[in-house]
Amino acid sequence: MGTMKILTVLSAMLGVLLASVGEHYIETERVDLPIPIVQGGQASSNDVIQQYCVRCHNDSALRGNMTLEQFDLATAEDNAELAEKMIRKVRAGMMPPPGARRPAGDTLRVLAEELETHMDGFAARSPNPGGRTFQRLNRSEYESAVHDLLGLKVDAGAYLPLDTKSENFDNIADVQLLSPTLLDAYLNAAADISRLALGDPNARPAEHTYNVSGYRSQTERVPGAPFGTRGGVSVVHTFPADGEYIFRIAFEHTTTGDGFVGQIMRFEQVEVSVNGSRAALLDLDQWMRISDPEGISMRTDPIFVRAGPQRVTAAFIRRTEGPVEDLMSPHDWSLADRHTGISGYGLTLLPHVRDLIISGPSKVTGISESPIRENVFTCRPTLADEAYPCAEEIISGLARRAYRRPLNERDLEFLMSFYEEGASGGFEVGIRTALQAILASPHFVFRFEEAPPNMQPGESYRINDVDLASRLSFFLWGTAPDPELLGVAERGELSDPEELKNQVLRMLSDRRAESLGPRFAGQWLRLQDLDKVHPDQFWFPDFDQQLAEAMRQETELLFNYLVREDRSILDLYSADYTFVNERLARHYGIAGVVGNNFRRIVYPDDHRRGVLGHGSVLTLTSNANRTSPVLRGKWVMEVLLGSPPPPPPPGVPDLEETEGSEAGRMLTTRERMELHRTSPTCNSCHRFIDPIGLALDNFDVTGRWRIRENGVPLDTRGELYDGTPISNPKELKDALLKRPIPLIRTFTENLMAYALGRRVEYYDQPTVRSITRAAATEGYRMSAFILGVVESEAFQVQQVASVVDNQLQDLPN
Repeated sequence: MGTMKILTVLSAMLGVLLASVGEHYIETERVDLPIPIVQGGQASSNDVIQQYCVRCHNDSALRGNMTLEQFDLATAEDNAELAEKMIRKVRAGMMPPPGARRPAGDTLRVLAEELETHMDGFAARSPNPGGRTFQRLNRSEYESAVHDLLGLKVDAGAYLPLDTKSENFDNIADVQLLSPTLLDAYLNAAADISRLALGDPNARPAEHTYNVSGYRSQTERVPGAPFGTRGGVSVVHTFPADGEYIFRIAFEHTTTGDGFVGQIMRFEQVEVSVNGSRAALLDLDQWMRISDPEGISMRTDPIFVRAGPQRVTAAFIRRTEGPVEDLMSPHDWSLADRHTGISGYGLTLLPHVRDLIISGPSKVTGISESPIRENVFTCRPTLADEAYPCAEEIISGLARRAYRRPLNERDLEFLMSFYEEGASGGFEVGIRTALQAILASPHFVFRFEEAPPNMQPGESYRINDVDLASRLSFFLWGTAPDPELLGVAERGELSDPEELKNQVLRMLSDRRAESLGPRFAGQWLRLQDLDKVHPDQFWFPDFDQQLAEAMRQETELLFNYLVREDRSILDLYSADYTFVNERLARHYGIAGVVGNNFRRIVYPDDHRRGVLGHGSVLTLTSNANRTSPVLRGKWVMEVLLGSPPPPPPPGVPDLEETEGSEAGRMLTTRERMELHRTSPTCNSCHRFIDPIGLALDNFDVTGRWRIRENGVPLDTRGELYDGTPISNPKELKDALLKRPIPLIRTFTENLMAYALGRRVEYYDQPTVRSITRAAATEGYRMSAFILGVVESEAFQVQQVASVVDNQLQDLPN
């Protein structure tokens, strides 16, 4: 019997054995099988696959729901998705798994390179740029587009439902489904926004509530509030008409419904101001109860306010400045315990604003001019025959910017019909009606990319310059093209490679490129999950909303700094510097930082490096009352390495079900995890996850450095899946950067997904590799990745969908 046949039989037998002990890897003694030797004394890549991979990934065991028994590198394109999975795992060093025998030397690297060369060659011969359906403006893009068009800040969340996320991002086209409810939401938003922008002399009284999170401390002045105040809320509210409005302020109360009574409320005052000028001063009633007719709230007399955006603040008059002498140390979170509101002895306790409710208008007198109206009304008719040409000028200018393309005659005729319909109520009503039609139009709400005529399903075409301009602006700025970019596109110059590069570099130097921090990096790194974690107030009373926001801003500022200064993407993982304000610096134990403004500082020690030392990442990967090495390890594998661990099998108990103490002693998180891993089924995956998370366990739930847990010295020693010993954040960082390719490719994949508005598929991997190879020659600078994405076929070429999308058939023009 030949060597290969024996190998096949043995592999099948081993597969049956593995299948009999379960689906997850279990530490067992493995049989050393001989590697077939080929010409030159070197094992071929196919032999390596058969020797080290088929033992688990065979027709019998189907580990990972895949088999490699019939896999042949020479025809890898026939199973391209599987080949790309193999490349990812081998490049990350995750396969063969921990405990399994590995080939010596650079055998695995050679295997990965041969697979990549083969797949890249096939992609060059048979390119597939991919494609997507139409995109609609999500909440963030809708807000930005309205602001750019009108200068009006709106909260899209007040009109539109939550955006569906896919692959981390909220702009993925194929999950942006349409429904009658969603279309109604866009129509209602258009009606409301057009009235807010231009004013409405017939506005009816309504209420708008601004909530203040209970996690937000109110000991200091809030941004936008007048100096000499503390806490409260400061917002820009758009008033629909000149008239009288009532401002009601509701206060926090204890969990039993009592107010913060007695001495706490004594001598406290709340100032209501409009644009910094005092409009009302309220003396707080120290005996308010939830059972009172107004509840625990107070209201102003009617106050006259002019139409348009105005900054409204309701804040307490500040009575003290500097440190406060308490019997107990004051907490940074000023509302950490609502039960303390009744006694107050020994603690400096303060009343807190919970809601600001603005009601009105009444006694409307008209509509005052505002920057928004001046921006819209570029002309004013003085005679009757001037009205229509003036309206045409206004409407055509608005529509061109809103539609992000030149208008055709049919577009203008359609919009002017709305003007004529509304003009019976006056010139301004006609303009407002046309503006409502613009905001409700599919050409504003959706981003269409029209294919050339006679294109067949499966064929590819280069998108036109105007559509390319929209792709580019929503990628880099998160909003519509500016006049310069749109002008270049309309002249047909944007498709010129040199001009395209110049426009990208111009846009990256613009402040609007700072949207990449919260929009791209924030979603990729899952910083929104920080809002879901509220550390236990008993153990972490210094954690409040301001600290959470500072943590999030730190990470966004670091990413934007890399873009602005064109630094290497590797700085994201290894930077010895960061951006902090006084609050965050104090939390990190960094001295010499004063004030609310963020500034760049160099870390005083090597505990923190890159995002793995950021409080945002460390907190969002924790539980409320303890750290979670599992969540932290999973986050690194999934977000940074692009290789998420498999979900736990059914019936596996949660770590919380593990005993938390032993012989009267509280167990550390590591000790509880070791008890949890005694099950072979659990251990198979935790061998990948836990060492990564344990290396970060010197950071507590809120990202502060610690050396003990439950009074016991921390033991953070572990071994990475590739055999590298790690015991602290620095060693973890060094181990990850020893294999930079998975980090760099995962970043590129996410950048592409965000830019394209679609998931990155297996057929996109050759493009990802091409971009990263080119970026390597430029020191992995940020501009190299961004230009690589923009200049790729995937960004500039679209494939016609094989199935016609019927969602838009009945939409109006």
